[in-house]
Amino acid sequence: MSSVIQVIEPNGILDGTKAQEFRQKINESIESGAEIILVDFNDVTFMDSSGLGALVLALKSVRAAGAKLFICSINEQIRMLFELTSMDRVFEIFPSREDLEKKLQ
Repeated sequence: MSSVIQVIEPNGILDGTKAQEFRQKINESIESGAEIILVDFNDVTFMDSSGLGALVLALKSVRAAGAKLFICSINEQIRMLFELTSMDRVFEIFPSREDLEKKLQ
């Protein structure tokens, strides 16, 4: 696999207090040359609209850099937030890291 993949693993609650830190990690990944960024939500217990906003801004930054952003391992609360805001149509969401790796092979 020739693509440069960067995995970002936020944890706890992804809200306004962590949004800036999250966007900074995305920007660092872009600057380091990542072609694919995977946000693994395995350790995120809750996300609010501020966290979702940070994710949308991250997606714009990643696309502007010519890279791709994927999401995996979301819990039921985050899935409902994505579905209620129709963001499940904007982001490509995988059940697990392994599922993304299979797609990229």
